[in-house]
Amino acid sequence: MNKTRLFKKSLLAVTITTATLASQQALAAGFQLNSQSATGLGRAFAGDAVIADNASVMSRNAAAMTLFDSHQFSGGVNIIDTDIKVSDIKYKTGNIDSVTNSSSSPVPNIYYIHKLNEDLAIGAGIYSNFGTKNNFPTSFGVGTGSAGAGLPDASLFGGITEIETINYTLNVAYRINEQWSLGGGIDVVQGSGKLKRDAYSGVNALNIDADGVGVGFNLGTVFELDSNNRFGLAYHYSPEVKASGTVYVDAGIATGNNALIGQNAVAGQDVILPLPSMLEFSGYHRIEDTKFAVHYSLQWIGWDVFEKLETSNNTTIKNYKWQDGYHLSLGGTYYLDDSWTLRAGYMHDTAAQDQLTSISVPDSDRNWLSVGASYAFNNHHTVDFGFTYLMGKDVQVTEYAGTTPVLTATTHANAMLYGLQYSYSF
Repeated sequence: MNKTRLFKKSLLAVTITTATLASQQALAAGFQLNSQSATGLGRAFAGDAVIADNASVMSRNAAAMTLFDSHQFSGGVNIIDTDIKVSDIKYKTGNIDSVTNSSSSPVPNIYYIHKLNEDLAIGAGIYSNFGTKNNFPTSFGVGTGSAGAGLPDASLFGGITEIETINYTLNVAYRINEQWSLGGGIDVVQGSGKLKRDAYSGVNALNIDADGVGVGFNLGTVFELDSNNRFGLAYHYSPEVKASGTVYVDAGIATGNNALIGQNAVAGQDVILPLPSMLEFSGYHRIEDTKFAVHYSLQWIGWDVFEKLETSNNTTIKNYKWQDGYHLSLGGTYYLDDSWTLRAGYMHDTAAQDQLTSISVPDSDRNWLSVGASYAFNNHHTVDFGFTYLMGKDVQVTEYAGTTPVLTATTHANAMLYGLQYSYSF
């Protein structure tokens, strides 16, 4: 196989894996974020589609906005500290030293609920459901290629991957009667990404800086059995995002039927990025005559829509066959007194990837351990704190140049999340 052909296949294999919002940061399966509030963070988001301690509940279930008897404001930030370790790295031309990619990223949020009357509420929010950051050191894999054998440097499988999404939501909720409420709204998802790969030292193979917008929606309901027991069910339809902007691939590579589309090959084409829809069921139960409540959530994430990456002219770049993901969370809340509320939770969520793996995609089943607290003062103000330790698992990875395996490694991703939230009721 000549150098150009194998180089093209190598570039295709890695850029498809990374250019699809698929490089996960160690928060949830695929590239999903669970970071909509510090309040939810402190209980591993158990029961978040129905608890409604502040306005952030609209990010999980718009129908729960009827549970408030006054206007609500809430805003905060979660800080995500990740450590992604790539070890036992074996390339065709020799072994490569292990690396640990660490990063710290803020994920802010802001929400407002306006009660029009006892039965009707409207709300608006800004938060994020998807995102990732995984940047390899510039020295990773440099000089490990073999031009005579047609192998690029192993740096082609690392590089820079930064993805951000912002969800703008506008919702309405209506109380049908004492037990049932309905809600829903529009979600505008703005996504952006920066991706960079070098095939050889000084040879830029990929440089992408693109963004796009998609429109989705959400629907939800709440059933209140009594003042201490209620259930919530919510569905979020996630749109396809058309990402456009600077998409550069070396002109000598961006040719042929299976090569990644570059600026010089197809001008003005978008990359279609399918996002998964989500269905969540939550329950909340306060034990009568006690200060303690239990709550739980089961969420389905429709990752099976992520079958392939293609352009807007229906050119298939790469076939994907991801699997649906799930998470199950269980938590408890202790209402210590009029000022302090304590909470804790556990979550288990499953990986979205099935057979395709990558050192830039440290996806695995994960376990969350979370604790949090709220302090209320002056009757209307509340400050929430949340902390989560997230534990991933070892994943055995194989990277391919075309159909030829050229790199193997073990990836492991852990994270710590810190959250602070301020809420005002008026």
